[in-house]
Amino acid sequence: MRSQSKVLVIGGGPAGSTAATFLARNGVDVTLLERDTFPRYHVGESLSLSVVRMMDLLGVSDKLDKFGFRRKDGSYYEWGKEKWDLPFTDVPGGKHSWQVTRADFDKILLDHARENGVEAFEGHRIRDIRFSGDRAVAAHWQNGDGREGEIEFDHVIDASGRAGLLAKRHFDMRRMHDVFRNVGVWTYWKDAKDISEGPDGAITVCSIPEGWIWVIPLHNGVTSIGLVTDKKRFGEECSSPADVEALYNRAVNAHPLVRRTIAGAEQVSKIRTETDYSYVADRFSGPGYLISGDAACFLDPLLSTGVHLATFSGMLAAASVTSMVDGTVAEERALNFYDVAYRYSYERLLVLVSVFYDSYRGKDDYFFRGQSMTRAEQQRLHIHEAFLSIIAGVEDLSDATTVDAYRVIEKSLHGDESGTTPPTRMHSQSREWTITPNSPATAIEGVYLEMEPSVRLRDAQR
Repeated sequence: MRSQSKVLVIGGGPAGSTAATFLARNGVDVTLLERDTFPRYHVGESLSLSVVRMMDLLGVSDKLDKFGFRRKDGSYYEWGKEKWDLPFTDVPGGKHSWQVTRADFDKILLDHARENGVEAFEGHRIRDIRFSGDRAVAAHWQNGDGREGEIEFDHVIDASGRAGLLAKRHFDMRRMHDVFRNVGVWTYWKDAKDISEGPDGAITVCSIPEGWIWVIPLHNGVTSIGLVTDKKRFGEECSSPADVEALYNRAVNAHPLVRRTIAGAEQVSKIRTETDYSYVADRFSGPGYLISGDAACFLDPLLSTGVHLATFSGMLAAASVTSMVDGTVAEERALNFYDVAYRYSYERLLVLVSVFYDSYRGKDDYFFRGQSMTRAEQQRLHIHEAFLSIIAGVEDLSDATTVDAYRVIEKSLHGDESGTTPPTRMHSQSREWTITPNSPATAIEGVYLEMEPSVRLRDAQR
């Protein structure tokens, strides 16, 4: 193991692999340390349409097609009394995405990073980060054989996932959301029936009074089926694994479409659970460090935003670090760009998920009442006029208060009457690329993102 690297990336998941690949392409000396040995299991199989362009930029789309992942042509929702068929062909420039087994998908991205010149080490856990004053300068690592060492760096990108090396363990600045305090319970089924109602290979989402269910068909004849339900109710009803299994079985049999899908199918894995997964760090960067992907924030599985936010933040991190290393943009301005651009993307999706939950007509159900964003939560978003004009196409909001602004977005996303139009129809995640600050006109305090011929930041004032 080397003792020094210009940039250290912690974590080989989608955020870390994306950041490391772009850095290596830009000629930046980068080392990646991953705690596990790939392939390793991870949930989050459904890739949103917004991920496709990132895969194209990384040059990995052909590998995903060649591997044989299930093609995803859209989404299908049975949301309360509504039925929403959302094919990707309805989105300008839209094409298919993929339903992936994350063990394989993540390994493809990490191997691709190596092919692009990244020096990556698996089975290396970062024990802690050493600081000089307030600047991150080195990492203490330990491998599976018990050997330890330290690697110094000029910049570190923390893509350590939910473990949250910096945000959670070092700074203790991870804030759980007032809303989305839910529990995910899922397992896998062999020979489940395809759902014909939506686009081919679609993710299907079905609401039930206790929450909602996802159905994701995979390439290997296995289907991922999960329940998202309220954490409080889960705690009251489930004191043993048998209780969890009973809750899950009641839920998947409560909806006619899901019940039809699993009829005759075989459950082929244990039931898994995950809780307290909706959070955000108070800041995403500081002297010598950037925090990306799940290490920085995670929303909710409803709209499959996890891999998008991971890869998008990985690209932003690589662009920011590249420009600091080559002197194009001063560190303070580059880190400010990263923080603002990443937070804008995250908060926009936070509003979209919140509005989607709010579009459920059966709001008397306990679960859906619990998903309503409180006034305090809306105020903490710090939404301002410029951000609003970007995310909602609203031109004149100079007199809007923060809470009023949230309502304006809410109305623009699903119309005057909740439930009449699916929010994703009017504000697809694919628009993430149309609101990226990638020109002098959309610069953040004079700094903007350039993606061709390489990913980096530019100073509009130069």
